[in-house]
Amino acid sequence: MAEGGTVTSAAPPMWRPRRNPWAIAITVTLATFMEVLDTSIANVALPHISGGLSASQDEATWVLTSYLVSNAVVLPISAWLSTRVGRKRFYMSCVALFTASSFLCGFAPSLPWLIFFRVLQGVGGGGLAPSEQAILADTFPPAKRGMAFAMYGLAVVFAPAIGPTLGGFIVDHASWRWIFYINVPVGLLSLILSGIMVEDPPFLQAERERSKYIRVDWIGLLLVTVAFGSLQVVLDKGQQDDWFSSRLIVGFGMATVICLISTVIWEAAHPNPIVNVRLLRNSNFAVSTVLMFVLGGVLYGTTVLLPQFLQTLMGYTAERAGQVLSPGGFATMAMMPLVGYLVSRVPAKYLIALGFGGLSLALFHMTSINLEIDMPTATLYRVFQALSLAFLFVPINTVAYVGVPQTQNNQVSGLLNLARNIGGSVGISFVTTMIVRRAQTHQTYLVDNTYASNPLLKERLDALQGVVDTTGGPIQGLQHAYAQLYATIQLQAQVLSYVDIIRDFAWLTVFLVPIILLVLKKNRPGQAPAAAH
Repeated sequence: MAEGGTVTSAAPPMWRPRRNPWAIAITVTLATFMEVLDTSIANVALPHISGGLSASQDEATWVLTSYLVSNAVVLPISAWLSTRVGRKRFYMSCVALFTASSFLCGFAPSLPWLIFFRVLQGVGGGGLAPSEQAILADTFPPAKRGMAFAMYGLAVVFAPAIGPTLGGFIVDHASWRWIFYINVPVGLLSLILSGIMVEDPPFLQAERERSKYIRVDWIGLLLVTVAFGSLQVVLDKGQQDDWFSSRLIVGFGMATVICLISTVIWEAAHPNPIVNVRLLRNSNFAVSTVLMFVLGGVLYGTTVLLPQFLQTLMGYTAERAGQVLSPGGFATMAMMPLVGYLVSRVPAKYLIALGFGGLSLALFHMTSINLEIDMPTATLYRVFQALSLAFLFVPINTVAYVGVPQTQNNQVSGLLNLARNIGGSVGISFVTTMIVRRAQTHQTYLVDNTYASNPLLKERLDALQGVVDTTGGPIQGLQHAYAQLYATIQLQAQVLSYVDIIRDFAWLTVFLVPIILLVLKKNRPGQAPAAAH
C-alpha cells in the first residue's frame, strides 16, 4: 500500500501533447497574468474605489477579500469539475466568466454590486490557476517541471510588477473602472489561444467517461460551499461588527468550523470525493499546503499594508504608491531563472527555508518604517521581500507534486491555490483589523504619557503655540496647540500599529524555518512522481 491507502501499480507511459510544450506554457499563463494583474491593480485603487462608491476604507477591502474567498469556494472543487466536464472546457469556461464579470465590475453602480460582480469574478478566477498548473504538470516531464513552473512564475510576477504602477496611472488619470475593463482584451486573446493549444490528456478523457457513471458527491459539495461561503462573511464583516461580539459573526464562524470538520470527515471516507483530503497523508504535500497558506497571508497582507501606509499616512498618490511596489515584481522576475535552475539541483526544502529566512529578515528590516522615509527606502522594503518570494513559489509547487499520482494533479493544484488564497484573505483581514486595534492601544498609551506635568509636553505645547494662529487669544492658541498635538498622537499611533503588524509577520516567517528543515522531507532534485496509485 502506498501513501493515501491505495494500491501501487506500474506507471503508465508519460503522455506528451501535440503542441510545443513551451507554447502551451505561454498560452496558459495569459489568463493568470490577467487575474494577478487585476488583483495588484485593485490594491492601489482601494482609496479611489471607496471614494467613488461612498464607502469606508474597511468596506473597500471587501473588494479584495470577497474575490479571494469566492475563489476559495471553487478551488477545492475545481479538480472534480475538470474531471466532470473536461479540463479544457472547464478552463475556458472560467476564462469566459472571469472576462465577462470583469466587464460588469467596471459598470458596478455601488459597492454591493461591485462585491457581487467580484464574487462572480472570483468564481471564474478560482478555476484558472489550478487548471493551468495541472496542465503544466501534465505537459512537462518531471525533470523539466522546475523550469516550467519558473517560466509560469516569471509571467505571473510580471503582472504585479507592472500592476501597481499601471493601476495608479489609470486611477489618477482616468477612472478606477478601467482597472477592470483592461481584462477584456486579454481574456478574449486567452480564449482564442486556449482553444487552439490546450488539450486533455487521454487519462483525463478516460476519467471523464468513468465519472459519468459515478454519483455526484452532493453532500461534499454542499459542505465545501457553506464552509467557505460562511468564512467569506466572517472575514468581510468581522472588523465592522467587532468580530465575535456579534451574533452574526459567531453564527457564521461556527458554521465555518462545523462544515470544515464535517468536510474532512465526509470526504476522507467517500470513495469519490469532491475534495481528495486523503492527499494530506502525503507529508510533503501537507507541509506544502501549510507553507502556501502562510505565504499567501504574508504576501497579500503586506501588499495591502505598504500602499495603504503610503497613501493614507504619507499622502502618496495611487501612481506613486504603485511605483514603490513595481520594482519588487521585477526583482522576483530576475530571481526566477536562477531558482528554476537550482530547483532541479538542490533539494526543495533548503530553497524554501532560504526563502522564508530571507523574507523574515526583509520584514524585520521593514519594521524601521516611519513617516520620514523617502520613496527609494519604501521601494527597497518591497524589493528585499520580493527577492525571497521566488525561492518560495517555485520550490513549494515543485515539491508538492512529488509522490502524487498524475491523475491527482488537478487536486494538488486546486488545494495549493486554495491554501494560498485563504491565507491571503486571512492576511488582509488581519491587517485591516490590527491596524485599527493596535492604533487604539498605542493611542491610549501615548495619551496616558502626555500628563500636564510632563516637561516634554510643556515644551511641545509652547513650540506649537508659537506657530499656530493666536489671534483669538492665548486660550484659543492653547486649544489649537492641543488639537495639533492630538493629531500627531493619532498619526504616531497608526505608524506604530503598522510596525506591530510587520513584526508579527516577521516572527511568523522566522519560526517556519526550523519547522521546514525538520519536517519537510528531502526530495531528490528532478525526482519523478511516484508510480500511479
